[in-house]
Amino acid sequence: MKKNSGKIWPYAIGTSIALIFVASVVTVVIATSSPVEKSDAYMMDYHEADAKANELIEARIAFDKKYKIEYITDSLNCNGSVIKYKVSDLNSNKVSDANITVVVTRPDSHQFDRELSNPTIENGVYSFGSINLEKEGRWDIMAKVSVGDLQRYYNVKADTRAKEAFEY
Repeated sequence: MKKNSGKIWPYAIGTSIALIFVASVVTVVIATSSPVEKSDAYMMDYHEADAKANELIEARIAFDKKYKIEYITDSLNCNGSVIKYKVSDLNSNKVSDANITVVVTRPDSHQFDRELSNPTIENGVYSFGSINLEKEGRWDIMAKVSVGDLQRYYNVKADTRAKEAFEY
């Protein structure tokens, strides 16, 4: 049996260190070339949402004890979508004095954010003018609804490719 001189180990260790360094550099380059978008589930920075979590939950419970909000948009598409909400009290009486602010955003980028305000109100239905969306696919429709001193956030995920594809 022939003995190995042991000269391969320094080369193997040096090669391993070099490969680990290259992998680390590639990881940093990939991470910085496609940054992660910040969450804005409550139309605010996630740090602020975390700090106010209990207040947001209590506000939602108080709102739901008196009022009901429904997303009644016919369909979301790239050309001429009209966002609609219906606000009523628990006895199904129409509420026409609510203040609604809507943000339509992509979940992967804030580049295409659209803020909607000043809706037209007809029979308790709040309609936001026709909007054009730049890309096909999934959009988050986030609304902040205030009636008097009660408020609630109402988030919907919709898709322009399928009318029936949305979730609350």
